[in-house]
Amino acid sequence: MDISTQNTDTDDTPPPTAPAAPPPVSAEQKRAARGATRPGDRIFLGLSRGSGIFLLVIMAAIAVFLTYRASLAISKDDANFLTTFEWNTSLVPPKFGIAVLAFGTVVSSVIAMVIAVPIAVAIALFITHYAPRRLSGPVAYVIDLLAAVPSIVYGLWGALVLVPHMDGLFGWLNDYLGWTGVFSWEKGAPRSMLTVGVLLAVMILPVITNVSREVFRQVPQMHEEAALALGATRWEVIRMSVLPFGRSGVISASMLGLGRALGETMAVATVLSPDFDIHASLLNPGGGTFAQNIASKFNEATEFGRDALIASGLVLFVITLLVNGAARMIIARRKEYSGANA
Repeated sequence: MDISTQNTDTDDTPPPTAPAAPPPVSAEQKRAARGATRPGDRIFLGLSRGSGIFLLVIMAAIAVFLTYRASLAISKDDANFLTTFEWNTSLVPPKFGIAVLAFGTVVSSVIAMVIAVPIAVAIALFITHYAPRRLSGPVAYVIDLLAAVPSIVYGLWGALVLVPHMDGLFGWLNDYLGWTGVFSWEKGAPRSMLTVGVLLAVMILPVITNVSREVFRQVPQMHEEAALALGATRWEVIRMSVLPFGRSGVISASMLGLGRALGETMAVATVLSPDFDIHASLLNPGGGTFAQNIASKFNEATEFGRDALIASGLVLFVITLLVNGAARMIIARRKEYSGANA
């Protein structure tokens, strides 16, 4: 046999193929496999799933109860429930509406957010990135204590300390910004929407600060070190690395604070001089909120009056759901730009 022919035949034979490697198993598949065999994991899965379903059932039950009781009152309302500037359930037929309450609730909450969110973010950045360790700890502790103060204590402080000391601020706003109409003041008692907004800002400040602080602490250290290695200043590091990463967390913290501001009751009732009129100026006394109106009228209300108050509570419930839903949409849209997935 010719050696060259034999070598040629041998070279034409394809080499044996190695057996295909099995596909890699992801961490989720491993956890799922362990969960299928471990009783503890199955019990925990059932408890957590049941807790979520139970929470949804409670929310649905609240919505059904509010809707049913509100329909009993609204069906007997002689006026438009959404646009009426009066609350008198003793008339025949009754006349009540939420126009003033919705306006006061939204305006006071917006004022509180405008004041509290920038200050809270600044405090959180100071604690996490500027303050020395011996100072950041006590400051964070004091902020935590503010979150534990009861609402009625804030209300008493607002009525006895804040209201008497708002005259100077109101006079300054009237002198320099009174021409706008929004900050005109007729020298009345400063029990107005602006005072309520300032009080609510103090109340929601600890909530926003604490959540924002924890979010800023989760920023990857490599992001900050990379920015510093490129010659960025401390503020540039915060602007380029910390704030983009924590944007979703700050929005969530702001929504938690807004939820408290929308539903705050006793502090607002202690400070505000309620009436059923929409004032163009934020400095003149008057106005009202959903929670304040319910708290002040519930005890002496008749059965029908309570249904009417529950109807206003349903509107507040819907507003809260819409606000939280909008916040979730904003967070979902901004998540890819936050740096959390990097």
